Amino acid sequence: MPEASETGSPRSPFLIVGLGNPGLEYLWTPHNAGFMAIDRIAQQDGVVVQNRRCRATTATCRIAGRQVVLAKPETFMNLSGAAVAALVEEFEADPAQDLLVVYDDLDLVLGTFKIRERGSAAGHNGARSVTGALGTEEWLRIRIGVGPDLPPEAIAAGGGERPGRDYLLSPMRKAELTVLDEVLDKVATATRRILELGPAAAMNEFNRKDREQGTGNREQDES
Repeated sequence: MPEASETGSPRSPFLIVGLGNPGLEYLWTPHNAGFMAIDRIAQQDGVVVQNRRCRATTATCRIAGRQVVLAKPETFMNLSGAAVAALVEEFEADPAQDLLVVYDDLDLVLGTFKIRERGSAAGHNGARSVTGALGTEEWLRIRIGVGPDLPPEAIAAGGGERPGRDYLLSPMRKAELTVLDEVLDKVATATRRILELGPAAAMNEFNRKDREQGTGNREQDES
């Protein structure tokens, strides 16, 4: 049930949902970057994501004075929205105010991430499922880059196509996991900043860093 806010009115917990696929075979794959982010936040807060609720494994902690529910859907990526919608209903949350979804993105190069308050799924089946289940694109998201930093000639040699399903569902190399490990710490920090200062301040801090560093973002900046 919602906790009381400072004014005494009910306040929903803040939901942080990472998208991925359950099962050991998917544990270290690019498509599970969202799960890894949830585990990193949980680790830093001394909790374990192991309770089963709303078709997800969950844990509860407090960040910046706010009750937070961490969740990893057990529905598999393409049906992520079923778990997210169940969590939103269970905790009486407002998707536009009380929800953050974290997932992988091939359009962002490995080593980067971006915060956005709304937007299309851009080909990501998990994000599409969330939007469909909630009936709105108005939900906060952190997209973690997992795309290989391929030069234009390499993409051209591959027929102009970026890596797809096979790449996303194959275990990452040790060097790639090392890069992702650093990003997960930054994502955890960004999550705390969202709860402390709000999405706009977090976007200004972390999205600006990405632009200043000129790191690989293959999409047009719409944040």
